[in-house]
Amino acid sequence: MNLIERVKNIIVTPKTEWETISGEDQNLASVITTYIVPLAIVGAVCTFIGYGFIGVSVGFFKMKGIEWGIKMAIIQLVSVLIGAVVTTYVVDALAPSFGSEKNINKSAQIVAYSYTPSLVGAFLTIFPVISILGSLFGLYGIYLVYLGLGPMKKTPDDKKVIYMIVTFVVLIVISMIVGTILSAILGTNVGASKFTIG
Repeated sequence: MNLIERVKNIIVTPKTEWETISGEDQNLASVITTYIVPLAIVGAVCTFIGYGFIGVSVGFFKMKGIEWGIKMAIIQLVSVLIGAVVTTYVVDALAPSFGSEKNINKSAQIVAYSYTPSLVGAFLTIFPVISILGSLFGLYGIYLVYLGLGPMKKTPDDKKVIYMIVTFVVLIVISMIVGTILSAILGTNVGASKFTIG
């Protein structure tokens, strides 16, 4: 699997790409290390550059500086990795409730490849002021989950929508919890952070 081709195909031609993916034999560790990690690292580097050198203003405060960039990059990277792994296990555990096949490796593929728009959207954090656009692009992942549930998890058509919603909500909640915990630990909460006024 070529990483760039996979990213392009899952975004541009997701129906046919899910069919291709369903025939691949990948385990959880393989999907995380060969797909999620490289994309998450690029996103973290963009986050570091964006907050370390460009910054963003919030009222009278400017979030900028090497320390700020490092902390934000760590939050970005760790949130993605923990979020993807935990969500994979939750999606797999819930599979029988939605008439779907319980298979941790297929669950890992669903989570990882539907995460693609968010991972690519994170590249926009190189310009923090427009990073919200990357978050909006991540919403395309909802549609990718919907398309992938049939070929990957053998989910019946009448249960796809609710399974898709639950999967997406779990991913968002886990990422927010991990991000909040890391923000508190690293001191990047607005109330507890060091800002420069400018």
